[in-house]
Amino acid sequence: MSTLRRVSSFLTVLSVFALTLTALAQQNQPQIGIAPVTLNAAPYTFDTAELHKIRVVIVARGLPHPFSLAFLPSGDALVTERGARLRIVRNATGAGGAQPALDPQPVAGIPATPGFRGGGLQEVALHPGFAGNRFVYFTYNKAGAVGANPNQRQSAVTLARGRFDGKALTGVEDLFTGDWSNGASGSRIAFGPNGHVFMTTGAPFGEQAQDSNTVYGKVLRLLDDGKVPADNPFAGKAGVRPEIYSLGHRDQLGLAIHGPSGAVIAAEHGPNGGDEVNVILPGRNYGWPKFTFGRSYEGPRMGDSPVAAGIEPPLVIWIPSIAPTGLTFYTGDRLAAWKGNLFVGSARRGEVPRTGGLERVVMNDKLEELRRETLLTELHQRIRDVRQGPDGLLYVLTDEDDGALLRIEPAP
Repeated sequence: MSTLRRVSSFLTVLSVFALTLTALAQQNQPQIGIAPVTLNAAPYTFDTAELHKIRVVIVARGLPHPFSLAFLPSGDALVTERGARLRIVRNATGAGGAQPALDPQPVAGIPATPGFRGGGLQEVALHPGFAGNRFVYFTYNKAGAVGANPNQRQSAVTLARGRFDGKALTGVEDLFTGDWSNGASGSRIAFGPNGHVFMTTGAPFGEQAQDSNTVYGKVLRLLDDGKVPADNPFAGKAGVRPEIYSLGHRDQLGLAIHGPSGAVIAAEHGPNGGDEVNVILPGRNYGWPKFTFGRSYEGPRMGDSPVAAGIEPPLVIWIPSIAPTGLTFYTGDRLAAWKGNLFVGSARRGEVPRTGGLERVVMNDKLEELRRETLLTELHQRIRDVRQGPDGLLYVLTDEDDGALLRIEPAP
């Protein structure tokens, strides 16, 4: 046998041996997380630190990966299936004893978007004057050019609205479209006390969050027609997108207005740890990607320090990460012991699958944290959104293949 053939045979054997070792190593790898859990039809009852006891009821199920929830004055609920459809849960609050039911027909009028990772439909919210104008606002990612990886095609984050007639959105129009970017991330919106629209955008990788000439990694502030308010902090400044209200953010999948103070509050994903809740102030820099309490997914710290002069510190942080999502301040009386508390959805804790829950943070009137509690971890579901219903109860969405709308109420 020639030397070349002997070398070739040796390399072939070595390659097969390496593949065999890899396969054996994979077989011996620990399976992180627990097996998927299916919710029971019967209500769950839990004890909590300050409300004894609560009952968790399944309102509707069969929602593939729901992302956002908005209640209509009738007690129906609009639910977005992330990247896909807008659905209606009829009689979601069960007012008058009516049974909730998921309408089999999606709401017509949502722009069709090719399927790609992070693309398509995201947030849904009602205009403050919905009773008169019937405006429903939503965010989605327009699909752009396809690169080598079809899951990483270009997209442009977009704010749109249409009039809801009970079954469909009519007169749908794009109010604002951002610049084109590789990939896509989620966005949330909230209406401020003066009717301005606050909108989050993500920039999980790279330097976009610090680039003032792109809308990504920012909180934006718009008028309800999509135009730029004249008093935005960067309006009229050369080289800066005028829509920008704050910068230096990673992925922001929760946004709410604190009623008593009017403060804009956003939940932001860190990388591996360092998840935050921030008070969003005009023109301020929140540090990503250089200043963070998180580590890279490989383990090392992301920067020399999580804090610096000129960088806004977080209001609340989580180490390890909780993958924070939708958030709301509870203002009702039905769950009186929780009045004024901040609730934040959690998809998973410490990078371990199926450890999601609902974070409850007790704050004083200056938005200073007093104590916190984690709820609903026994369900082993990814919690994607939390909202207060018109009945004064809390509702959450589970981000699963068979996602559900749940109601939290006092146990009888």
